[in-house]
Amino acid sequence: MNKILIAVAVLSLAVPAVAVGQTEDPAPTRVKHQITGLFSKDREMDLRAALAEVAGIKLIDIDFVNAEVTLEYVPAKVFPNAKPEQIIQRLDAMLKSASHSTFGVKPLRSVPKERLKLIEIAVGGCDCKACALAAYEAVYKLDGVETATVDFREGRLTALIDPEKADQSKLEAALKQKGVTIKAR
Repeated sequence: MNKILIAVAVLSLAVPAVAVGQTEDPAPTRVKHQITGLFSKDREMDLRAALAEVAGIKLIDIDFVNAEVTLEYVPAKVFPNAKPEQIIQRLDAMLKSASHSTFGVKPLRSVPKERLKLIEIAVGGCDCKACALAAYEAVYKLDGVETATVDFREGRLTALIDPEKADQSKLEAALKQKGVTIKAR
């Protein structure tokens, strides 16, 4: 009898206790999100640093070309009491806080890539990351702009747009409004 009690005691130490009705922690989920603020390759390290500040979020992959990241997290732990439609909103707020509002999260694009049009605009006056960010912010918020990049070294802004909602003149007008010089084509 004593041997049985000792065996039960040893086993109870080896097996973690689970309260009645409580389940083990759920496995992390891998989720893709579109990232705003990822306008140049130089910004990848900035994004890594910002995401390292967000508790409970693990960066798996950065897809610069599509401005997307794959993250791993347990939604119920990172976003307690959040409804599914609130998760992107809360993640966006967390990333903005960690990055001083230079990165954000939005849903993945809904327009198929083959329907998007690539626009390239030669820009001047974007001689640093901050100026490139200003040019980027002028266009990425426009309806119909799916992704945008700014290369201040080459003086070029590129954007993938939904041609039913945006066009090159709309992008150029937004850039001019921010004081970005449009170079002759």
